[in-house]
Amino acid sequence: MATYLITGANRGIGLEYCKQLHEKGENVIAVCRSSSEALDKLGVRVEAGVDITKDGPVAQLIQKLEDISIDVLINNAGILERVSLDNLDFDSIRQQFEVNAVGTLRLTKALLPRIKTGGKVIIMTSRMGSIEDNTSGGSYGYRMSKAAVSMAGKSLSHDLKPQNIAVAILHPGLVSTRMTGFTQTGITPEESVTGLLARIDELTLENTGTFWHSNGEVLPW
Repeated sequence: MATYLITGANRGIGLEYCKQLHEKGENVIAVCRSSSEALDKLGVRVEAGVDITKDGPVAQLIQKLEDISIDVLINNAGILERVSLDNLDFDSIRQQFEVNAVGTLRLTKALLPRIKTGGKVIIMTSRMGSIEDNTSGGSYGYRMSKAAVSMAGKSLSHDLKPQNIAVAILHPGLVSTRMTGFTQTGITPEESVTGLLARIDELTLENTGTFWHSNGEVLPW
């Protein structure tokens, strides 16, 4: 039994991660700002009240975990706010950076002493953060923050390799969740997480730092 810590665990992809891992018999620690009925029903350990944009709540989480060792850290927490060139909301852009990029790095750094040798760090990013793949513009805060967290993941893959910790940078696909307005053209959270877990299983020090689609495609930077 491995221990997985998942952020943004109360709904969507994070909730589905918790569900599938719990069904596999893994030890799940679900981290979120506020829990949900669906998450509470799973029967996994829930650590609510954790705002990854603030040092205090992250430090409190570390204390609550006591001497628990983590096999896989899944940085899933994130926000999407549409910001166009005609309506540049700089407060929104900053907030997306704080959550999607800085918060992810803050939590990862804080948890590093708890991650086992041979463990894994997962950075949930987006194809919308790919510079080469940007063919439509817009979504300034989201695109910029996801490009930033992808770069953080790539740097982590180099810095953590001597500690025998591998890093994957993962795009879930276009998934029908609240974040995407439950788009009718997306895949289900179940399908996405099934693919994501396959990518995590395949992660080694040899392919650390790879930017993958949940379906196994290697994506352009």
